[in-house]
Amino acid sequence: MAGKTKTIPGAIIFDSSTIISLAMNGLLGKIRDLKGIFKGNFFITKEIKEEVIDRPLNVKRFELEALRVKKLLDQGVLQLPSSIGISDEEITQKTNKMVEIANDMFTSRGESIKLIHSGEASCLALSRILLDKKIPHVIAIDERTARMLGEKPEKLKELLEKKLNIKVSLKKDDFKYFRGFKFIRSAELLYVIWKKGLTELKGGKMVLDAFLYAVKFKGCAISDDEIAEIKRIG
Repeated sequence: MAGKTKTIPGAIIFDSSTIISLAMNGLLGKIRDLKGIFKGNFFITKEIKEEVIDRPLNVKRFELEALRVKKLLDQGVLQLPSSIGISDEEITQKTNKMVEIANDMFTSRGESIKLIHSGEASCLALSRILLDKKIPHVIAIDERTARMLGEKPEKLKELLEKKLNIKVSLKKDDFKYFRGFKFIRSAELLYVIWKKGLTELKGGKMVLDAFLYAVKFKGCAISDDEIAEIKRIG
């Protein structure tokens, strides 16, 4: 039974997309390195645990990476929100509401366009809880749709129309449910890892370039221009 929420200095909420991007590039262990310099908690929700540990453990192709993620959870590098007193029930309740609203915001030809699933929505739900508790945090998510839903919903409409080649309508009144979220990607996490010297690789900005393009080609929604900008500020 979850009790009173513990006070923490900050947090990163990990979506499955970011964990998968890192895992597919053999960089999952960098989460542990990052935790070593981060004064706060790294969270995955119950729904994300199901996506990156529970279900993959039963698929031979993904079993090894699932075990590696499980090790991070077992060692306390990753934590469930219940570890600070936030219940699964509270997150699930808010998750279901997020899914319901998000997947009815955009419509075409009288039908709703499904945008997000329970994993992504659970990250938003936990973020909303942390916002209410005034705990500083960001959501680490590589998938574009959920980020655009929170940052640029009107641009998401344009993207959907271009991608699906259909006219899309949206409910602007529902934008308020997705305001206030802060997002980062595996690319930004790897920038910090590179900047702090938490890599055994030598080669200066070539290493940063390799990191950024590695995750780009494994699912992180980042453009060449954005990569160039990250390298410029590096």
